[in-house]
Amino acid sequence: MGACTYCGKGSRTISKAIGLCAGCIKAHFDKVWPEIRRVHQQSRRAYGLTETPPRSPGGISCSLCVQECAIGEGERGYCTLRRVENGRIRGGRPHEGNLSYYHDPLPTNCVGNFVCPAGTGSGYPQYAVSRGPEYGHNNLAVFYRACSFNCLYCQNYHFKEETFSPARVSAKELADAVGRTTTCICYFGGDPTPQVLHALKTSRLAKKKRSNPVLRICWETNGAVREPFLSQMAELSLGSGGCIKFDLKAWDERIHYALCGVTNRQTLENFKSLAGWIERRPEPPFLIASTLLVPGYVDEAEVGEIARFISALDPEIPYSLLGFYPHFYLSDLPTTSRTHGLRCKEVAERAGLRHVHMGNMHLLGGDY
Repeated sequence: MGACTYCGKGSRTISKAIGLCAGCIKAHFDKVWPEIRRVHQQSRRAYGLTETPPRSPGGISCSLCVQECAIGEGERGYCTLRRVENGRIRGGRPHEGNLSYYHDPLPTNCVGNFVCPAGTGSGYPQYAVSRGPEYGHNNLAVFYRACSFNCLYCQNYHFKEETFSPARVSAKELADAVGRTTTCICYFGGDPTPQVLHALKTSRLAKKKRSNPVLRICWETNGAVREPFLSQMAELSLGSGGCIKFDLKAWDERIHYALCGVTNRQTLENFKSLAGWIERRPEPPFLIASTLLVPGYVDEAEVGEIARFISALDPEIPYSLLGFYPHFYLSDLPTTSRTHGLRCKEVAERAGLRHVHMGNMHLLGGDY
């Protein structure tokens, strides 16, 4: 059992790594943030990652994400992939991808599978090859080994070990991996944002060489990319029948800082912006949201605020709630309880959302 170092409260849902309950994080953020920030810095130091976004006077501005790094000569950006050498930004350029990829048989366990063409046939025949699940076809799953966030519960934190890997995959090589039975490409990670230039080039090459008209471009992202790249991602998904799935990790900015080390303002602004694109292609769903139900930190109140935000934009936007499994620095928390998960689903539905899905049901445990 963890105990809050501020109020002394003890609970199974207080992480020893963070050392604070959600209530104290919200009520005393300015006082407790320096300690939480040290935890984030420690988690990055262990992998040799840049601990804070560089703000070097006269540094080269990286315009890809919310961090807005100003990178000096010999420095690396917060994602640690992009760096400045001889006055130019290296890493994350269109021709070089630090990634792994594989062909995932459809239908797969993608977060959007409950509404997407690969899992349901939505958009057939223009955007799907069958009226139901696309059995016999595959998704080109592209895992980018860099991220603009620092989530203390990262489910794929092992990618941090590969950030300095010299191995690179060109956009052409990745596009050539699209096979005859590949009907979608999904970019995830980490996050696609630090290498969005590579993903955009890959997508355009793949669409150009593709003989089969069905090749959806999809993204799973923290949503903190900046313009014009957000719109370029959206155009590719919109025109191909693909989707953009935003991970709305928390509503309260203070909780978001504690869990992810960064603000969620850019993510929410981008989500709102893309909601305005939905009317251009109502089916299959273009924009999808998900939230990981982190015990003790992402509760019914958080989900309710997120759900009301989404519903006010468009109640038809699909929303997937995901069961939490202990990982990385939050390995001492329990899995999401069944009661927690079902209550959050009920809250989201009461907020007016019409397509709420409870994912990772197998992870839901007993009450806490």
